[in-house]
Order: sequence, then structure tokens, then C-alpha cells
Amino acid sequence: MKNSILIGLLFAFVSAMHPVFGQSDAATSDSQSLDTEKVEVYYFHNTRRCATCEAVEQVTKETLEATYPEQMKQGNMTFQSLNIEEDENEPLARQLGVSGQTLLIVKGDKKKDLTNDAFMYARTNPDKLKEKIQKAIDKI
Repeated sequence: MKNSILIGLLFAFVSAMHPVFGQSDAATSDSQSLDTEKVEVYYFHNTRRCATCEAVEQVTKETLEATYPEQMKQGNMTFQSLNIEEDENEPLARQLGVSGQTLLIVKGDKKKDLTNDAFMYARTNPDKLKEKIQKAIDKI
């Protein structure tokens, strides 16, 4: 008998909360400005940049332009290099969960962080980084 009452109360609680969860999800999706069809590649960097930081940006940009020229031209894929220290880039960085130098590939709610690979390979093995970028984009 106690189990039946407990299950009934639990069911009533979950049923009562369901509309709240639904509204929260709708509000979240409305507030997101990320395109669900487009692949967006972001490179967040600091104002002061080292040779590796610049290489990450260069290799990424070259890879996208060489491997996906039509998608880039049509706007189905974008690349943005953003200074994380500038106030205008703070809302997007916060939305994406970025707090420092980051190479991020985004499509809708899917994100792939390639920061470690980018900094490991950009200068020493750019072909390996190109391969990692291409695999991540193709997977998304």
C-alpha cells in the first residue's frame, strides 16, 4: 500500500513538473543563436598571441578553405577567429562554454573541442591537425 502511494505521488510530481521542463527547453532553444544546419568553426584567442596560436588559426583556415570550398562559399560553413578578451565576443564565448584559447567546431547542439590537438600539431605536424579537423567536421 505504501509503495502504491509513493508511486502515485512520484507520478503526480513528475506530471506536474513536465510542463515546466517543456517551457524551459523551449526558452533555451529560442535564446540560442547557433544555426543547427551550418557548421561553425570558432577559434577563440587572446590579444597577445604566440607563433603556435597564429599557426592554429592559419592551419584551420587553410584546411577549411581547401577541403570545404563550396560549403564555405555558400555559407554552410563558417570560420571565425575571435579575441576572447574583447567584450563583444563575451556572450558567444559564454554561450559556447569557452573561457580561454579554444578551437571549437559546432553544428547545432553538437560541439567538438579540438584545442589540445590544435596546439599539439599546428606547428609540428600541421597535416595531422588538418586530418583531425576534417574527421571532426565529417563526424558532425
